[in-house]
Amino acid sequence: MAHETSGHQGISRRQVMAASAGAALASVVIPAVHAAGTSETIRVGLLGCGRRGRGAAQDCIRSAANLELTALGDVFQDNLNQAQGELKGALGDKYKATPDTCFAGFDAYQKMLDSNIDVILMCVPPGFRPLHLAAAVKAGKHVFMEKPVAVDPVGVRSVIASAQEAEKKGLAIVAGTQRRHQFHYIETMKRIRDGAIGRLVAAEVYWQGDYDYYTPPQRKPEWSDMEWQLRNWNYFLWLSGDHIVEQHVHNIDIAHWAFGTPPVKCMANGSRAVRTGPEFGHIYDNFSVSYEFPEGALCLSMSRQMKGTANRVSEKFHGTEGKAWPGAISGKVNWKYEGENPNPYVQEHTNLINSIRDGKPINEGRQVAISTAIAIMGRMAAYTGREVGWDWMMNASKLDTFPKTLALGPMPTPPVPVPGVTKLE
Repeated sequence: MAHETSGHQGISRRQVMAASAGAALASVVIPAVHAAGTSETIRVGLLGCGRRGRGAAQDCIRSAANLELTALGDVFQDNLNQAQGELKGALGDKYKATPDTCFAGFDAYQKMLDSNIDVILMCVPPGFRPLHLAAAVKAGKHVFMEKPVAVDPVGVRSVIASAQEAEKKGLAIVAGTQRRHQFHYIETMKRIRDGAIGRLVAAEVYWQGDYDYYTPPQRKPEWSDMEWQLRNWNYFLWLSGDHIVEQHVHNIDIAHWAFGTPPVKCMANGSRAVRTGPEFGHIYDNFSVSYEFPEGALCLSMSRQMKGTANRVSEKFHGTEGKAWPGAISGKVNWKYEGENPNPYVQEHTNLINSIRDGKPINEGRQVAISTAIAIMGRMAAYTGREVGWDWMMNASKLDTFPKTLALGPMPTPPVPVPGVTKLE
């Protein structure tokens, strides 16, 4: 099974707090803007040739000196063909992929790992992340992986186990939670930890979108259920985790960063109010979650994808002596960030490459897995109408949505979750 974590022990909130303390402090150090000079070429492979994958490949190759894109992989040949044309034109002589290093099919990831690459960019739908990360670490490759990194608790445990193995091997893992590499966020978090707003008692995190975020493709008669779901992956739980996990994880990750620990428990509401057609799969279009952190601290999480509604994508933190937003603080301390702010989508790759060349590989695997799990926890609470505890989810939940077989054939769409009816697994 793709998500097996043989030998991996249960994970309590206390264990995560202990592990997060050092990582959180390390993450608030502003890294160098430019890559260290080197004559050694690093070979990069792109797995997942959709819009985000093509963008990530360009961000990576342009992030530092002496990088080459040498391999591509995707389930579908047409995606591969599009990426070949676009990336060759965009990257010029830094595009080194050949027909022999461009792979299609469900096994494209393994063929890429068997090729001569040093770093793999994982930009396929999130449901595949645990499988692909485990394989990359086994193959001894450095990893950039888009967020989120799993869609269910079993997948989260697998990612944490892979991150631990990567640390033993000295491999870098950087995640697509780019705010962790954005200078004004880093400086804000440093000040929150230094007590600029007193004790953190509450937070608000939002991804409220006034749009239909992804337009479903028109299904072709020759597409099987599996192909349809893969090409329309945002709307299927096993692939995206629902939008609270796929998109809102960005803001939830900032709450995790600020508190330095996962929540104790949560309750949530959610529904499928405007996504009524089968082209929208079976996910929700809105979530509201109340996360309870240690010492009674609360975090309000709201996410919505609805056209014609108010738009808010932000984070705000309330302390006993002030308030903080990314780049600003008011209260006993008044501060506004006025330093440089390079493109975080490029900076995250610069930091990855620098860490490899400096022999001090960054490993964000556990950090982003915990943030992903917090988002999953909120979704599970909304789907079932139940209160969900952190320790139960991380240690007892058996929810595993990944298919037993990967093949372009039948795969019925699951029913839309109904609170009070859908079971907590």
